Amino acid sequence: MPLWRLWVLLGGLLAALTAQADGLTAVQLLREGGCGGTLPPARPLHHDVLLDRAAEQWAAGRTPKAAAELSGYRAEATAGVHIRGPESSTVELLRQAGCHALLDSSMRDVGVYHRGLDTWLVLASAYVVPALSQAPMLASRVLQLVNEARARGARCGERSFEPVAPVKLSGTLASVAFGHATDMAQHNYFEHVDLAGHSPADRVRAVGYQERLVGENIAYGPKSAEEVVQGWLDSPGHCENIMDSRFAEMGIAYAPGHASKRGLYWVQLLAAPQV
Repeated sequence: MPLWRLWVLLGGLLAALTAQADGLTAVQLLREGGCGGTLPPARPLHHDVLLDRAAEQWAAGRTPKAAAELSGYRAEATAGVHIRGPESSTVELLRQAGCHALLDSSMRDVGVYHRGLDTWLVLASAYVVPALSQAPMLASRVLQLVNEARARGARCGERSFEPVAPVKLSGTLASVAFGHATDMAQHNYFEHVDLAGHSPADRVRAVGYQERLVGENIAYGPKSAEEVVQGWLDSPGHCENIMDSRFAEMGIAYAPGHASKRGLYWVQLLAAPQV
């Protein structure tokens, strides 16, 4: 390669890297200063090279969300800011283009792509799945919330329920619940009846649990005990299961989705054991 061409390529690369650095620096300055004092300051963003690729994909015509997916970044939320103008005006252009997006406190990471006078920025927060080591703590919290609802009574759709006795955790039911949550997550379905045709009662009996009655609540998406329990209480059928005075034991489990399914699959088993 001729020396002059090598210098041209190196010069172009240096210019692109400088523009990228300028874009990132401008974003951090705006967040630190609250976009000129117009908004509360926000903590600095982490520069993620996957989001650099996402910004390039956005420039190619994809949406910021689709671009993040394609880049391999597991995004829970995304936002994009596009500006056009000289590098010397980057801060002012960004301020005019989207202070609210740039200072969104829920965003954690940023990527940038620069081409000519155009700069594309993708801001995102990664989807964080609770570690399975947190399962006992989340199970205890779900139990607490369920028993609080049972203790105060509830209105489930058009039916009202008086306070009922608490349920207790069952390790056996939790194991069955985890098996079904994992199966749904791995095989990308969301049903009470599994792919082998087994019902919740079938799965409970298969492990030797002696039951008189079995109920099951499932959910997809929530990341916290509070969110999943409130969702069930807001749904008449699920709420009725929680408030059923015949149930004395509960198992709760979750499993993270795979591929594009990034929420949690939750399974709550409620049962009345034989006495």
